[in-house]
Amino acid sequence: MKSKLEKLVGRYRELGIDRQLDYEKFYLYSIITHSTAIEGSTITELENQIMFDNGIALKGKSLVEQNMNLDLKAAYERALVFAREHADVTIERLKELSALTMKNTGSEYHTALGDFSSANGDIRLVNVTAGVGGRSYMAFNKVPQKLKEFCDTLNAMRRNHGSMSMQELYEMSFDAHYNLVTIHPWADGNGRMARNTLEKAILNQSKRLVADADAALDLLLPGDFELE
Repeated sequence: MKSKLEKLVGRYRELGIDRQLDYEKFYLYSIITHSTAIEGSTITELENQIMFDNGIALKGKSLVEQNMNLDLKAAYERALVFAREHADVTIERLKELSALTMKNTGSEYHTALGDFSSANGDIRLVNVTAGVGGRSYMAFNKVPQKLKEFCDTLNAMRRNHGSMSMQELYEMSFDAHYNLVTIHPWADGNGRMARNTLEKAILNQSKRLVADADAALDLLLPGDFELE
């Protein structure tokens, strides 16, 4: 029996909507808009399309908001390059993506242990909380080792993808998102970085579903993770 979602997407395909627009671009712009909205951005998908496609500054929107969306777009595009190259997840690559994410909105920090900049993708040297008075994240001195373990574990799972079930592939993606946020390696931009890790696979899945009308809607395949 078809699910409600399958029926909805089937109707979507019957109407030929996916053939009337650049679906890959539409989906990427949607991801960026929703990811930055979680961080407080008020820029809409339509406004992002105008800004991304035409290079036009948005009237009534702060420079911080506009830079947040432009920088995240650059980070996603770089992440997709890594994915197509089947590159291992490394601390240096994560720092590069973080630097792109925070390029124009990051801050410099001066601590007793040294200076660091979130705009450069530097690993934090301070303890952080979820907002004022919120939960405390992992102590900063534990971050480098935990981040290395995160990369090693994720790379090992990716190399072993051939023996993984579809459920396990889903869980690998979801766990990567959760674990990276839990480690909280940076002073700023952790949520956007974690969503980047998860949404690359979802973006690839969406392109596959549009191209193949008979593809199963409830599966993430190894190719969606750029593992093949």
